[in-house]
This record gives sequence, structure tokens and C-alpha cells, in this order.
Amino acid sequence: MSGRYSVNAARAQRLEALGREWEFEIDGEAYALPIELPHEVVRELGDLDASDVAGMLRLLLGPEQYERFRRHRVSVQDVQALVEAYGQESGMFPGEDSASTSS
Repeated sequence: MSGRYSVNAARAQRLEALGREWEFEIDGEAYALPIELPHEVVRELGDLDASDVAGMLRLLLGPEQYERFRRHRVSVQDVQALVEAYGQESGMFPGEDSASTSS
């Protein structure tokens, strides 16, 4: 029988491998998203309507970063690409294929 699973040790390994934040930039301005989300944030994300992109960004970025972010002229496609890259690089959405955006 194997020993007890340590959540703290597993978390430390993940954070060592991936880092604590995932960074991106727009127009030379840097932003950071957490690699791991608290379960409270995940619950709030789940409560959002699927089309509430602003709400999702507000939760992920936090109030200060979100206020800076919304000053940029970004398209829906920019946000979709950003979320997909974040999901892939953070391991948040492993193995998901992106949905087609064509009509």
C-alpha cells in the first residue's frame, strides 16, 4: 500500500513546473493570470453566463488589472486566443479542442 497523498507536495510540484503566474502583454503592457485558481473563483466562473467574457476576465485578472485591460481595443478573437493560450499553458483546459468560430 502506498503512502498518503500530499496535496501540498503535489501543488508544490505543479507550481515549480509551471510557475505561479502566466504572463501576457498587450500594447507593451504586462498582465499576469494565476496558474492555479481558488475554488471560490472557479465557482464564480461557473455561475457566469457562457457569453459573459467581461465577467470572466474581471474574475481572472482581478479589479486593478481588469481596469487596465479594458482600456485596450481587443477583439473577441483576441480574447478567445488569449483564453485558449492561458488554458493550454497553465494546464487549465487539458486536451480540449477549441470550438469553431466560423459560420
